[in-house]
Amino acid sequence: MSRKYFGTDGIRGRVGHYPITPDFMLKLGWAAGMAFRKQGKCRILIGKDTRISGYMFESALEAGLSAAGADVMLLGPMPTPAIAYLTRTFHAEAGIVISASHNPHHDNGIKFFSGQGTKLPDEVELMIEELLDAPMTVVESEQLGKVSRINDAAGRYIEFCKSSVPTSTDFAGLKIVLDCAHGAAYKVAPAVFQELGADVSVLSAQPNGLNINADCGSTHIENLQAEVVARQADLGIAFDGDADRVLMVDHTGAAVDGDELLFIIARDLQARGKLQGGVVGTLMSNLGLELALGELQIPFVRANVGDRYVIAELLERGWQLGGENSGHLVCFQHVTTGDAIVAALQVLLAIRRRGQSLAEARQGLRKCPQVLVNVRFGGGVDPLKHPDVQAASDSVTERMAGRGRVLLRKSGTEPLVRVMVEGEDETQVRAYADELAEVVTRVCV
Repeated sequence: MSRKYFGTDGIRGRVGHYPITPDFMLKLGWAAGMAFRKQGKCRILIGKDTRISGYMFESALEAGLSAAGADVMLLGPMPTPAIAYLTRTFHAEAGIVISASHNPHHDNGIKFFSGQGTKLPDEVELMIEELLDAPMTVVESEQLGKVSRINDAAGRYIEFCKSSVPTSTDFAGLKIVLDCAHGAAYKVAPAVFQELGADVSVLSAQPNGLNINADCGSTHIENLQAEVVARQADLGIAFDGDADRVLMVDHTGAAVDGDELLFIIARDLQARGKLQGGVVGTLMSNLGLELALGELQIPFVRANVGDRYVIAELLERGWQLGGENSGHLVCFQHVTTGDAIVAALQVLLAIRRRGQSLAEARQGLRKCPQVLVNVRFGGGVDPLKHPDVQAASDSVTERMAGRGRVLLRKSGTEPLVRVMVEGEDETQVRAYADELAEVVTRVCV
């Protein structure tokens, strides 16, 4: 069955535009409560990022869940992976995240975690969708769900992050700059790295409800690059608004993306005999990652773009490490979903063990030039199915003669067509990407 509301990463859109409205969230809370209490009474955790609309939607979800007879435990602003972790440790039936991740403040969304801290099974999402179209009811007064707040949620998650590294870990002497994107990591991330001994400077940790991801964080790392150089830091770490993605900056101010971080972690795990299987990337992963892992005889496979597909591939193969070049990294030996803080800690451990700087550690991967152009489109005809777009893509692929690749795909979270071209010559690759983007733009008008 096709989904009416759920996309690849939950339900997301612009605040005030259906379905990101208070009345829909009320009904969604009720539908989720009814779905999860099929086995009787249930507890559901709710966490959120720092965008202003989170308060409104938290209240609406809370009311809907209570009406269905589900108890609610409120976490307040917390990273998305923290909600996955706490859902497991509290033995709750589900966790709800109110966040639009790396999107601006005027967007918001809902993500669900199962009681095991994983993405919801398809059948549960479909059950919730069916209930959304059913009349809303209210349980008897004595069966209404109760609401409480977990006051020590931040402390619990900080200790969990620290437990992902050996107890002997000491980052003393390591000077780092954190960019918290005015988002969900603004309290917990600085505490984790400071408590492990690092000299920490913090950027973008003053959320006001409107500044989440605004010219900061992993989607805008220019300020972090400048600060790392100005402060003569060893490296910088940038999170996105809900702290499930991480990018880094080396001491020279150069950006280090998810492909490079994935390589650094994989090489370290292999050297210690702890790499289980291989690495899962995506269709967007740089060809250089595949080649570098191949030189180390580390198996590599590509999943569709989206963390749910990376995780599905890891589960199917019994592997533990995967991720996207956007910085969404999954370290299954520690977590059940993408966790920016845990992934960053694994990178720091890896470079410490090798006695290298981040700049030196990344040299093992030689990235192929890759150009990505985003084209905005509205409704109507699917631009990827348009004959002109298909013909242009075939033409560029033929001209690259097996020495590069083309990928056209629609974003799962925004109304964008992503045009990606990868090859050996950057000038040629950029020209091909611009050529394809022009065709896509023309058919989208």
